[in-house]
Amino acid sequence: MEEKIVFRGEKDLPPMAVSSGRMSHNLTGSWRSMRPVIDEERCTGCGICWKFCPEACIKLGAKPEIDLDYCKGCGICQEECPAGAISFVEEER
Repeated sequence: MEEKIVFRGEKDLPPMAVSSGRMSHNLTGSWRSMRPVIDEERCTGCGICWKFCPEACIKLGAKPEIDLDYCKGCGICQEECPAGAISFVEEER
C-alpha cells in the first residue's frame, strides 16, 4: 500500500508542487451526481476521452473503461467524444 503524504502547512510543500494524476488516497467518485456510460457499439476506441479526462480515470484497452472511484462526472469526455458514444445517467445513491 502507498504511504500517505501529509503536509502540515505551505512550508512543507516542494518548490514546484504538481500532481502527476489522480491521488490514490482520495476517492472522489462520490462527488458525482451524473455517471458516464460508454456505448460500446458507437465507441471507436480513438482515445480522445482518455486524452481529455482531467482526472486520468479512463483506462485504454480495446475500448475505454472509466474508473468510477475517481470520476467526478465533469462531462468533458462526453463533450470531446467525436463518436457521441458517451452519455450520462443520474447517479444511483
